[in-house]
Amino acid sequence: MNRRDFLSLTAAVSLVPALARAGSMDYAPGLVTQALENGETVFLDFKASWCSTCAAQERVINALKAENPAYNDAITFIDVDWDKHGKSKLAKSLRIPRRSTLVVLKGDEELGRIVAGTSKADIQALMDTALTAATA
Repeated sequence: MNRRDFLSLTAAVSLVPALARAGSMDYAPGLVTQALENGETVFLDFKASWCSTCAAQERVINALKAENPAYNDAITFIDVDWDKHGKSKLAKSLRIPRRSTLVVLKGDEELGRIVAGTSKADIQALMDTALTAATA
């Protein structure tokens, strides 16, 4: 491997954590626990691909992320597929009543939640709560 290829590869690998944080991660068992143990503030989005309320929430979340890049920099966003994980240990432990539920966690504390709400002001308030916790 020549030096130019090595430097390009090194630069690309160093961007992986930033790119992973820029979007939402798909839930897998253990992911939330690991993120919380690392001191991250976690924004969980329990959703289903067929849910119109979930789609409306996603549009608002994406618009807010575009307006304020600090959300992506500080908060770990995790999408939880309701069809796959609606009856999981995570959903049961958090007492998630249905899809279209948004929850913010930090450490062992729930900082807030929205169930089936699509108001930009409400979702922004929840994201601001997460941002405050993440940057404190």
